[in-house]
Amino acid sequence: MQRNIHRFLIAAAAGAALAWGAVQAQAPASTAAAAQAPAATQLTVRDIYDRMEAAGYRDIREIEWDHGRYEVKAANAQGERVKLYVNAGTGAVESSRVRGRHD
Repeated sequence: MQRNIHRFLIAAAAGAALAWGAVQAQAPASTAAAAQAPAATQLTVRDIYDRMEAAGYRDIREIEWDHGRYEVKAANAQGERVKLYVNAGTGAVESSRVRGRHD
């Protein structure tokens, strides 16, 4: 009787191992890699504000999320109104446009 129980437990363990292997084989590799990779860090609106202020921008009027990056409306060191597109992960200004004079 003990021998039968022992055989049953070995067979159950082997079956479970085979089933687990089949489940793993069906999972896409990108899903498994994504589960292990840390999520990209996104800066907060406050972080973006502080970084823009430290970079010399003033009168920061608006910070909005726009297509995976931040859009910032502010004045540059020359007093011109600018629209900045800021990387959400690094806080780097990716592009800017002068919008007009700010008095």
